[in-house]
Amino acid sequence: QLQASGGGLVQPGGSLRLSCSTSESTLDYYSIAWFRQAPGKEREGVSCTGRLSGTRNADSVRGRFTISRDNAKNTVYLQMNSLEPEDTGVYYCAADSNPPSLRWCRLYDVAYDYWGQGTLVTVSS
Repeated sequence: QLQASGGGLVQPGGSLRLSCSTSESTLDYYSIAWFRQAPGKEREGVSCTGRLSGTRNADSVRGRFTISRDNAKNTVYLQMNSLEPEDTGVYYCAADSNPPSLRWCRLYDVAYDYWGQGTLVTVSS
């Protein structure tokens, strides 16, 4: 069971850091990704990190969001800067137990086996 946390209400231009952790496994065995779902829209991939910390980012967040791992804390973070109202949604972390390589990761949801419960991010003035 993955646990996502760190969501909240923030003004446009602000920052949040989301965390994804679990007490049931070791996250460095998996590729980890963040997805989000805005009201009335389909879920989309935001950022992912491979086991050896290669990363991918959606075009919409490139240069603003950074995904990182802290294996000592068994946690993956999503640092979100310069937030925009379009970033509003429920953010989910997910784990891929069969990544394409040790380094790289995939940004489509069918590749992921394990999901957290989601944390709500609202960007509004």
